Amino acid sequence: MSEECTHDCSTCAANCASREEGKQSKESFRQECNPSSNVKKVIAVVSGKGGVGKSMVTSLLAAAMRRRGKAVAIMDADITGPSIPKAFGVSERAAGIEEGIIPASTRTGISVMSMNLLLDDPTDPVVWRGPIIGGVVQQFWKEVYWGDVDYMFVDMPPGTGDVPLTVFQSLPVNGIVIVTSPQELVSLVVEKALKMAELMEIPVLGIVENMSYFECPDCGKKHFIYGRSRLEELAGSHHISVTARLPIDASIARASDAGDIEAVETNMLDEILTAIENA
Repeated sequence: MSEECTHDCSTCAANCASREEGKQSKESFRQECNPSSNVKKVIAVVSGKGGVGKSMVTSLLAAAMRRRGKAVAIMDADITGPSIPKAFGVSERAAGIEEGIIPASTRTGISVMSMNLLLDDPTDPVVWRGPIIGGVVQQFWKEVYWGDVDYMFVDMPPGTGDVPLTVFQSLPVNGIVIVTSPQELVSLVVEKALKMAELMEIPVLGIVENMSYFECPDCGKKHFIYGRSRLEELAGSHHISVTARLPIDASIARASDAGDIEAVETNMLDEILTAIENA
């Protein structure tokens, strides 16, 4: 016997008329932001595979945009593996007022909301099924008092499952930034994220290849530890003109581990930032 339709195609595999109608109207799943907040642009940072430095790129983009004088927020949508609070040295619990949940604030004034800010112990695991996790992301959007925000960066979990689908359908995403690394296997999986964005009609603003090379501090020679870069090939096949390469840099990892990612300044993401401003 078939289950009663919930009209939420993101949690259903049936090929029915409701699903076809959903394809024709992206607005049907759109959620309203917290009524006391005004978020002008939403940028999702995604990758088809974990371990490529997506959270690091999210942090660097947010910190750089804040240095440009913009009001910035980060929604940590990686509910089961949140890492944004650690990178920014944020540890206080989120609090609530009448207008909603108050996000944490970093040293430079970036608003942050993450599952780790709601747990008694940040090492406690979140053992929930996909639809529940997707619901938490919607709550972050609807119930957090974000205030006035120029740019909200959404740090997505890897893959093309419940959370990316929820974000793409529920939030007014202006564009995405793809994060990859040089390995052929990673590029293959990232293709899935690119094709999902195309399917959902979300603009791809740029691709960042992390761990692209290692530059010897003594001789300045670049060593391509993970093999030949596939950035141009990947970008070209999807007609993406804005790209950036980040090297293997231990100083960035140390800053992130120390909660001092805002101290890292680089011009390697400038073209990506410009594409975000023009989105």
